[in-house]
Amino acid sequence: MKKVGRPKIELDRDQIFKLARLHCTIKEIADFFEVDRDTISDNYSAEIQKGRADGRIRLRKKQFDLAMSGNVSMCIWLGKQMLGQNDRHIDEEDLPKPLIIEENATVINVTNNENKTS
Repeated sequence: MKKVGRPKIELDRDQIFKLARLHCTIKEIADFFEVDRDTISDNYSAEIQKGRADGRIRLRKKQFDLAMSGNVSMCIWLGKQMLGQNDRHIDEEDLPKPLIIEENATVINVTNNENKTS
């Protein structure tokens, strides 16, 4: 019995990983190898997932390194992304008022409603 269909093409898995690490789309990777998109997505999804994860990790590390080297913009951006910080302005009126305790204050016993002076 004759085999039907095109011959199976084996692509360079390492190259696919590297292209995915650069966050190339499936279409871009398929165009690079001159194959159909389905060939890439059906047969190389593990390399795509690993490459994209590696790309995200490398990018995050580079951003973190920039922030730690004193890049203020990157510090602000990472603070917003990773720490939930924002640019919201807080008015002094919204801040809690300080509690001031005076030395000779009157203490009220709430249970008995008795006033005492210390």
